[in-house]
Amino acid sequence: MRRDEGDSVPPTAARVMLLVLYTDRLEECRAFYGALGVEFTRERHGRGPQHYAAVLADGTVFELYPATAERRTGAVRLGLHVDGATAEPRLEPGRHLMTDPDGRVVEIQAS
Repeated sequence: MRRDEGDSVPPTAARVMLLVLYTDRLEECRAFYGALGVEFTRERHGRGPQHYAAVLADGTVFELYPATAERRTGAVRLGLHVDGATAEPRLEPGRHLMTDPDGRVVEIQAS
């Protein structure tokens, strides 16, 4: 769908709940986004890598993770909160992992 400049985008029921950026420059990215007002907390889940997490004003979780062989710098992880009853295909309430056409795993939280 092509939009002309000035066209408004209609609102959608889905909202971003998670955004994860993978980087080879973890501390530099933390400092960059920190300077923009994002307040990160250092975290580690089990044996996973040390990373930074922040909860933005709208409730979105924004995380910075070290890049790996599987998730290189520039890789993105996205999570969406959707109304499962109106999703196509319909989704039962709960967490679902889906793959988009480009092969990205998208975490879906259906209500």
